[in-house]
Amino acid sequence: MVRFLENGDRGKITIRFRGREMAHQEIGMQLMQRIEADIEELAQVEMRPKMEGRQMTMVVAPRKKK
Repeated sequence: MVRFLENGDRGKITIRFRGREMAHQEIGMQLMQRIEADIEELAQVEMRPKMEGRQMTMVVAPRKKK
């Protein structure tokens, strides 16, 4: 992910829930928030995490260089 952002490309992060994991979507949201915090200096969130069927997706884009 870091390499994509450093090259100026956007990235899509997807978490796929299986079986009973669907009952614990809040854990997936916590993971997305942790990823967002980890890449905060490199990227900004373009699309907030949202559920699409059994997948949670988030799109990030590189920050503008000064």
